[in-house]
Amino acid sequence: MNRTLVYAVVGAIAAACLVVATAASAASAPLVRTAQNAQLRTTVLVDRNGHTLYDLSVERKSRFICTTKACLAFWHPLVVAKGTKPTGQVALSTIKRPDGSIQVAYKGAPLYTFVQDLKPGDVKGEGFKDVGVWHAASTGATTAKTAPAPSTGTTSSGGGGYTYP
Repeated sequence: MNRTLVYAVVGAIAAACLVVATAASAASAPLVRTAQNAQLRTTVLVDRNGHTLYDLSVERKSRFICTTKACLAFWHPLVVAKGTKPTGQVALSTIKRPDGSIQVAYKGAPLYTFVQDLKPGDVKGEGFKDVGVWHAASTGATTAKTAPAPSTGTTSSGGGGYTYP
């Protein structure tokens, strides 16, 4: 019976260490990274899940337009906890939203995901027009507009319409 108790305690400690290591790994992963989008032929910003990040053309310098329930039902702000410095493959900043939450920004533009982008590589929000125009947040790096190489049956793109550097 003593041996069973020892195994149970060791197992519980190992499980706790695994949870802590997993949480630390997720926390240390960049919040934003870049990915080459085949459809847009440019390098775009994506979140930890690989979903495209967008900005609204008229939202700059702490001027928020997407604040209504209707807008926020389609466009989800990329937010962080107060005091958190967002990390990524590009320089990021934060902006305080009207509701008090802290939103991640790139080059002064608040970042959002689009509800209809269901998988990495989707850019269904690109060019969406309402009070401004929504665009995939881009580093500006474009790819040559050449025909795609013939398929070999394998891929290294990581899924969706992205190729990760």
